[in-house]
Amino acid sequence: MGKNRENSFLAKCSYGFADIYGGGAFVVISTFFTVFLTKALGMSPALAGTIPLIGKVWDAITDPIMGNIVDRTSSRFGAKRFYILLGSIISAITFLLLWTSVGGQSTGGQYAFYVLMYMLFSTGFTIVMVPYNGLLPDMVDDYVKRGSFSGIRTVFSSLGAIIAGLVPTIIIKDNTNASQYFLVAVIFSIIFFVVILLTFLGTWEREKEPVNVPLKKSLVQSFTVYKSFSFKLFICIFLAGQGAADFVTGLAVYYVDDVLNAYSGGRFTIMMGVLLLAQFSGTIIFSIVMPRTSKKFPILVGFPVRILATIALLFFSYEGAPFTIILVLSFIIGLGMAASSVSIYAILSDMADVDELITSISRPGIVSGMATFIRKIATGLSSTIIGLLLMMIGYDETLASEKLRQAASTQAGITQLYVWAPIILMVLTIIFAIIFPMNKREFDIVKKEIARRKGEDSSKATDEEIKVCEKVTGFKYNELWKKENAVKL
Repeated sequence: MGKNRENSFLAKCSYGFADIYGGGAFVVISTFFTVFLTKALGMSPALAGTIPLIGKVWDAITDPIMGNIVDRTSSRFGAKRFYILLGSIISAITFLLLWTSVGGQSTGGQYAFYVLMYMLFSTGFTIVMVPYNGLLPDMVDDYVKRGSFSGIRTVFSSLGAIIAGLVPTIIIKDNTNASQYFLVAVIFSIIFFVVILLTFLGTWEREKEPVNVPLKKSLVQSFTVYKSFSFKLFICIFLAGQGAADFVTGLAVYYVDDVLNAYSGGRFTIMMGVLLLAQFSGTIIFSIVMPRTSKKFPILVGFPVRILATIALLFFSYEGAPFTIILVLSFIIGLGMAASSVSIYAILSDMADVDELITSISRPGIVSGMATFIRKIATGLSSTIIGLLLMMIGYDETLASEKLRQAASTQAGITQLYVWAPIILMVLTIIFAIIFPMNKREFDIVKKEIARRKGEDSSKATDEEIKVCEKVTGFKYNELWKKENAVKL
């Protein structure tokens, strides 16, 4: 029965549903939250851009602790599924609160309100995504099957991004009207509640003993996951790869509205639709190709093509530029954006096994907690940097709130940001992916070594297997499988 459900397409879909929330929530936020604050409420972009970063400082506390709590919890539903169920309600409420308008308050009061709302939203996201990111290792052991589950998950993540990218552009006809943003929030709160609940209902979780480490040591224990060489490189891939996507979504409205002067007439909706449809298509293509190649192959193929398309935008970034060409380039960019998501979530499911070989403790909750934390740090940093860079190139929020065009020098600056910031991050992602030491062969050796350490395999490690274990973990072979590696920095 267990093996049959691991091969079930319905089970894979049930697992993937929740990433409509994981992939969609940040698309809405990255694309529209700073726009909501600057164009609808008149907040300066530099001030608005710091709000997500403050939320990420809060995450530095909540994410590691949540990972520790998950691994310490015992529930008849399974520890991770229990928090996914709880988070379905909390996430819906906190996302709605994030878009509540308090435009009549003082600047200080308004700023404090949205900082608090963002912190509440981040907490809700943590409650869902930390256990969700750690669920797959407790559902499926096989490397290829995990890749299949991860592939379906990224398809749903891309679907969430499509919905999150298109629905707001259809509803928000006037990007200075705060009530239109709130209507979007109501719709997505309902969607997010339903999809998270479906994942709870359709998944399973192996029973295991809770990790008995004092909660007060949670921060120390959480940061010990960075001892793993593979996890360090994974985090670099995660930060750079997703950061490259965040700069596109975070600047898209400014690029289309202020540079192309093409927000009205449904053209922004069309561009976002093309971009997100390409991501969805790319996710399906790369999910099919990845099991036949490697989990980092999508990045190594997709990003070079995306870089070329991004550079080509420089020649068509002006008012009246041929919009069809911009749509074609956006489609290619979207295909490349799919590559990082497919690779990243497939690789993440293997990081708990590397950590277990180092520490002798199975703690996927903590591993996923630190990955979720890093993802939100990337989003917070990109939002802050975008806000600061917009201020540096002379973006005028007063002109924006009055629906007037920005200065020509500011428009040129937005174009340079939209093109070169993602390119720099993509180049870094490619370098990190080339260095990353794990493919299927290395994963199988890690799993075999864990079986040896547990007494389930009586074979002796070969010199080549020892070298692989040391390369993947960054530890000497005789220093592996020690609990002290989990509790001492």
